[in-house]
Amino acid sequence: MSNREVILTGDTPTGQLHLGHFVGSVRRRVELQDSHECFFLLANMHAFTTRASEPDEIRSDTLEIVRDYLAMGIDPDKSAIFLQSETPAIAELTFLFSMLLPFNRVMRNPTLKEEIKVKNLGENYSFGFPLYAVGQTADILAFRAHSVPVGEDQIPHIELTREVARRFNKLYCGIDENVEDDDPIMLEKGVFPIPKADVGKVGKLMGTDGVNKMSKSLGNVILITDTPKQVKKKMGKIFTGRQSPTDPGDGENALMQYVETFIPDPERAAELKDKYVRGDNIGDGHIKVEVAEAISEMLEPMQARREAVGNDATVIDIIKSGTARANAKTEETLAMAKDACGLQFFGRELGF
Repeated sequence: MSNREVILTGDTPTGQLHLGHFVGSVRRRVELQDSHECFFLLANMHAFTTRASEPDEIRSDTLEIVRDYLAMGIDPDKSAIFLQSETPAIAELTFLFSMLLPFNRVMRNPTLKEEIKVKNLGENYSFGFPLYAVGQTADILAFRAHSVPVGEDQIPHIELTREVARRFNKLYCGIDENVEDDDPIMLEKGVFPIPKADVGKVGKLMGTDGVNKMSKSLGNVILITDTPKQVKKKMGKIFTGRQSPTDPGDGENALMQYVETFIPDPERAAELKDKYVRGDNIGDGHIKVEVAEAISEMLEPMQARREAVGNDATVIDIIKSGTARANAKTEETLAMAKDACGLQFFGRELGF
């Protein structure tokens, strides 16, 4: 096992990844994979919480995410890409951690509330849907992760995870109730580090509607497989409400976020924003075309890497290798946790 700090994050298979995933989390993962021990989760069991009737689609989406990971720069020799459904320690820890959280605390999670709203679930969601919020704490703590690269909308999940880690360490490891999270004794005596959210430079990328966060369920995404023509068309949909090239523009709107995020030359980005805010005879259409060209230029090498990945068998081999590494780590964690709370009667080995 590596002595480097551990990173854990992942994605639920709901289709291909998009630019919001890349700038919000995946780009940060690529930056960290040379300096940290990285585990990237394919949360296929979480997908069943709302799509249990679509197993074939979930399986296909899972494989597509791996292709997107590789396209975006994740190296399977440096980072373990693994399947949640083949990592049994996560399920066991989910059950254990569910005893440490009141139900009303789980349901107060604002990310959970937002998903219920966005997905129009009303009261018609499975028992597993709120349980997945607990499962996310197990995803992270099973690896004794120190930090989690996420978009800002996932911070409530990290806070819930911190609560579970804190409660477990103090309840079962003899750590005083008043010990702070960053006190060395938390690591010396506790099973779990208290993980931190590592929010990317762009915490929340706005979608191509110019109003909502980029989300597949809202149909306002740019996929990394989109052609230059598709990117240009989608960029053209961004609504700003500006009427004329001489109207002063809102420097904080979605279009300006795209300028700051995707124009590679900071001086050019600053120039575009300055002219836009002052209404210096620069139209939305011109800016959209320039940003679209920059995005397509960025996507071109990703698309080439994605095309070179190979067939499903190649992808499954990558997942199998990463899952073996994940099981080695999580079985160690599970043994430590069971020992701390008196559930460890004998050891076990998995046939992976």
